[in-house]
Amino acid sequence: MRILTVCGLGQGSSLILKMNVESVLKNIGITAEVENSDVSTALFEKADLIITNKELAENLENSAVPILIVKNYFDKNEIRNVLVDYLKKYK
Repeated sequence: MRILTVCGLGQGSSLILKMNVESVLKNIGITAEVENSDVSTALFEKADLIITNKELAENLENSAVPILIVKNYFDKNEIRNVLVDYLKKYK
C-alpha cells in the first residue's frame, strides 16, 4: 500500500502527518510506504490512499484515489480512527 500525506507545499505539515501515519500504521501492524507531497503533485502521484485536511481534499476531489480527512495532523488517535475505519470498509 502506498499512502500520500498532503499539505499545501509538501514540506511542513505533510511531513509531520507522514511521521504520525507511519507511527500509527506500525502500532496497528500495517505495512505501507508513506510519502509526503504538496497538493498539486498529489494529483499525479501513484498512490492507494491520500490523507489530508478538508480544505486540501477539495482540491483533490478529481483524484481517483480515496481521500481520508483528518482535522489535526498531530492527533494520532484521530489518525488511527480514520485509518482503521477505512481499512475495515475497504480491506
